[in-house]
Amino acid sequence: MDPRELQKLNDALERESELREQLREQVSDLDKKSRSIVGLLNRIHSTPTDKLPELLDDVRPILTSCKTPIAGITSLVPPNEFWKWKGSWSSSLQTIIFGAAATKYLTDGSLISVEEICALLETKEDSKDRFLVTTEDYLHGLISLVNELSRLAVNAVTLGNFQQPIQISIFVKDLFAGFSQLNLKNDSLRRRFDSLKYDMKKIEEVVYDISLRKLAPAPTSST
Repeated sequence: MDPRELQKLNDALERESELREQLREQVSDLDKKSRSIVGLLNRIHSTPTDKLPELLDDVRPILTSCKTPIAGITSLVPPNEFWKWKGSWSSSLQTIIFGAAATKYLTDGSLISVEEICALLETKEDSKDRFLVTTEDYLHGLISLVNELSRLAVNAVTLGNFQQPIQISIFVKDLFAGFSQLNLKNDSLRRRFDSLKYDMKKIEEVVYDISLRKLAPAPTSST
């Protein structure tokens, strides 16, 4: 093998190794923030409704602070190499999207959009070849939201909030209907989408029990 070619390969390996190490620091910071968000949101299952705003106020600054490591990642990734490196932070990003979606839903009962996620994380259109909130990451975050809401539907009853499971049921059914119209070619997404049926069933059982006991008015469609 030509010594010059060997040197080029060695130089390339060295550059990638240095970049990987630099990215690891930023991704580690992002991962810590994502775990902090999950830790706080786990408390929704034991937090009375009137105390929920205080809990969400603790989550929001951490969500906002995620833009710092994301900016660091964006500055490190070479142009047009997003897809090469995205696996390093994809899991953390999906968790952050879940956190943002949960905070949005628990605040006003609505679904967060991709645009709102991008605004929160301050991702730039002109740097999408280095960092991008992909549709798949967004959808993974929403599926995690449904997983969590199915738990909340059960735990809300324990806290004496019989209306919340009904609201969750309406929201999740609407979200599931939207997912059903998507052509999910990603295997991981498709498998996780299938799991939503079990979450819906769990929520429906809670709502049925509430209705049977006449603990809250019967649910009405959001449409």
